[in-house]
Amino acid sequence: MPDLREQLQSCFAGRVCLMGLGNIDYGDDGFGVRLAEALAAAGVPDVVVAGTTPDRFIGRMANGGFDSLIFLDAVEFGGAPGSVVFLNAGEMAARFPQISTHKISLGVLAQWVEASGPTRAWLLGVQPQSLKPGALLTTTMQSTLDALAGLLGEMAACASADSAIRPPQSAIA
Repeated sequence: MPDLREQLQSCFAGRVCLMGLGNIDYGDDGFGVRLAEALAAAGVPDVVVAGTTPDRFIGRMANGGFDSLIFLDAVEFGGAPGSVVFLNAGEMAARFPQISTHKISLGVLAQWVEASGPTRAWLLGVQPQSLKPGALLTTTMQSTLDALAGLLGEMAACASADSAIRPPQSAIA
């Protein structure tokens, strides 16, 4: 089974949008938002902080020339707190049909994106430890955030460098 870096590399072969989801008022539920904020502050391009209303951005993502859209979110999947799951749109729809803290489930959002154009949707989900009211992440989730911010930042930088080296498609023919 490929590790997370290998799984993400296929997404970063083209233009990627990273969308942070969650509610920052409920501890670890704000994980996706906090990760997106950290990535944007580090200069990673194409980061969207969607919070609890990702549906407002889906049309723009589907028509924005992205090869991949990666949702960043805290999701309950039965893992140890801070553990990570990486799912494609079909897996999201199967695991998270309509029950969601978002107005529209991740599975439905992913299917919407993929039905609207060539963009493939993915979920980089992290098992929360606590969803109690409060603005801070648990130390477990903060450690996972730091590790993922480093990994995603590195991958985005490599993808930018690769695209700067490659000639445009029209010049290849």
